[in-house]
Amino acid sequence: MIETDRLILRAFREEDRAPLAAINGDPRVGEWLGGAIDRTASDALLDRLNAEIARDGFGFFAAERKADGQLVGMIGIRAQKDAPPAPCLELGWRLAVEAQGQGYATEGARALLDWGFATQGNDEILAWTAASNLRSQAVMRRIGMIPDPARDFDHPALAEDHPLRRHVVFVAKRP
Repeated sequence: MIETDRLILRAFREEDRAPLAAINGDPRVGEWLGGAIDRTASDALLDRLNAEIARDGFGFFAAERKADGQLVGMIGIRAQKDAPPAPCLELGWRLAVEAQGQGYATEGARALLDWGFATQGNDEILAWTAASNLRSQAVMRRIGMIPDPARDFDHPALAEDHPLRRHVVFVAKRP
């Protein structure tokens, strides 16, 4: 578990299934992720995320707002083995629409970036998003990450003509 001023980042709980499914099923959230997913896929995602946390001791955590205990999304760092820039540590986030624009992604991502460099042996941590996702890129810049165009890639899970296929990669180097 990692705490910030406003968030608790922790493994998912059973009671998180419905709120996570609502976040994952929101087409406004799915707009940047290749589409919304249904409850079955969301539950499978939660199970995979918790399995990674159990195996590695870290991963994409539930982001719980301290003020009211509400699940506002997920923020995490994980050992990525599958995406084109892999193998690497990947930093990422997914927030409910009503939690976006309030600094939660920046706050949680900064804490996990610090945690990753303090506890993992990697000299760098990567994050990536669709080339058109300027809001996520702004978060990456706010936490000190810089673009690494040599690692930009076409997401293999998206069709050649998909508008989100081109992904940009940002890097943070160990201080």
